[in-house]
Amino acid sequence: MNLKLQILLGPVAVFAMFAGVVTMASVLASRNPQEPIRASAAPAYQEAPAAGLAAEKADAPSTTPAKPGEEVPYRKFPVVGSRVAIWMVAQLHLLFAAFVLAIPIFALIVEAIGYKTGDRRYDRLAHEFTKLLSVSFSLTATFGAALTFMLIILYPRFTTYLMSVFSPTFLPYVVLFFFEAFFLYTYYYGWGKFHPLVHLGLGLGLNVVGTAIMFIANAWLTFMMSPRGISNTGALISVSDAINNFTWMPINVHRMIANVAFGGSVAAAYAAFKFLQATSDEERAHYDWMGYIGNFVAISAFLPLPFAGYWLAKEIYAYSQTLGLTMMGGAFSWLFIIQAVLIGNLFLAANYYLWLGMGRVEGSQQFQKVIKYLLIVIVLCFMVWATPRSIIATVTEVRAMRGSSHPVLGFL
Repeated sequence: MNLKLQILLGPVAVFAMFAGVVTMASVLASRNPQEPIRASAAPAYQEAPAAGLAAEKADAPSTTPAKPGEEVPYRKFPVVGSRVAIWMVAQLHLLFAAFVLAIPIFALIVEAIGYKTGDRRYDRLAHEFTKLLSVSFSLTATFGAALTFMLIILYPRFTTYLMSVFSPTFLPYVVLFFFEAFFLYTYYYGWGKFHPLVHLGLGLGLNVVGTAIMFIANAWLTFMMSPRGISNTGALISVSDAINNFTWMPINVHRMIANVAFGGSVAAAYAAFKFLQATSDEERAHYDWMGYIGNFVAISAFLPLPFAGYWLAKEIYAYSQTLGLTMMGGAFSWLFIIQAVLIGNLFLAANYYLWLGMGRVEGSQQFQKVIKYLLIVIVLCFMVWATPRSIIATVTEVRAMRGSSHPVLGFL
């Protein structure tokens, strides 16, 4: 089979599986609850969807224009609604922000390896990726500004409350943002103009400042999920407690590891794309090696990442079991199913990438036959992990199954 076709088969399969999961989830989410055919009477709990829709309609933003000077708690965004609009802009901001935080970590690690070993290929690899930082940094700031303005316009009362709680963190955040810009552009444009140790220090400063910015933003995020340091009426008691809330440190650790994995994955994907465009054996060898390095960094971070995720989930359940059940077993459970599919595909695709590369690396052919057994183990583990502990069912169906667990797999 053609080599390029083999390389393209993996991403095509991943995208096809993801599209199928999204389609299935959309269909399931759009269906209204229905009583099983065997039921003889409609139970009272079926009135819940109608009651929920009525409550949602009652809580919807009023279309009556507010009087001049009157505070409006919410405003409506046309067509898609305010929640979807905020989610779209926030997600774009998060993706570029993760890239801006991930690439410096990856570049610093690679540059340090190059300085230690004296191999110029590592220095070239790190420099090649920092070229993308300037554009990504600008887009991150642009989407961040758009998110801020949309929050102020669409959710003024909510944004005002958050500003009243976290106002002491705004000045450090802005100062750190300027420091990040200084370190970023000095790190990139100073390549080859400073002593290697000085340049590594600039890269370290860039990562420290970027991580501090992420920690501050994570405090705002996690406070909305697990508030702390406030009274029952929402009055601020302690800013430090509001920052160091129940899920702040777990999500810091989780995002730190995820950023390293993200940086390595982007490096591997970029190398695979450039490998297909290469016109000489020297270029193909370089980008093949680049893909191996990126994949190695990504897998090294992928392995501890689930443990950080479990720590975060543990803290969520410790704070509120209702919150955890709603997120992972209720209204948002289909998102976790999609996440499970994506994580499983990440591990499968990484090993598929290694299997393809082993045919081009001298001395690795003897290990190529082991990959298929590794893939089988990963698939089995993925099937066990992705199997839901319980299934979505009505009360009548639960009684017919004699429990909420899966009728065949039990508590597996």
